[in-house]
Amino acid sequence: MKRQAGRPRKNSVPVAQEFRGKTSREILGEQVGESQDQIRRYIRLTELIPEILEMVDDKKISMRPAVELSYLPKEEQEILYDAMESEACTPSHAQAIKIRKFSAEGRLNEDVLLSIMSEEKPNQVEQWKIPKNRLKKYFPSGITQQKMEETIIKALELYRKREKSRER
Repeated sequence: MKRQAGRPRKNSVPVAQEFRGKTSREILGEQVGESQDQIRRYIRLTELIPEILEMVDDKKISMRPAVELSYLPKEEQEILYDAMESEACTPSHAQAIKIRKFSAEGRLNEDVLLSIMSEEKPNQVEQWKIPKNRLKKYFPSGITQQKMEETIIKALELYRKREKSRER
């Protein structure tokens, strides 16, 4: 019997026999050095509208928020994209989760989007850092960071009151 080119015989061994029991995500992940969860995320990104996907490619939106946004219907993604463009901001992961939740509940609209997008993101809050070794001489050993912060704030409040009274 003559074999047709490119077609396996009925009794031939499958090419990927050594991958038995593994998902395609696992196989691909091993081949490219990524976890199967990361592969799942990449696949999920294909649900994004091209404009938002381009923002992911340009590193304007991180992977995890983008995955959350990929669950939005295309029409809502378009509204979101317009909001991101007009407000010149992108959602954090927490904001993307909120957006997805509102969408799932059927309560997502432009006003809700703008409200969520205007929330202050934790990484946008300016922080002051003082090395612990500069402060430890003022506190007993074993004191918690929270107690140190409370004490410092009280000390600054007292300092401020004293400075105000001197100005009078």
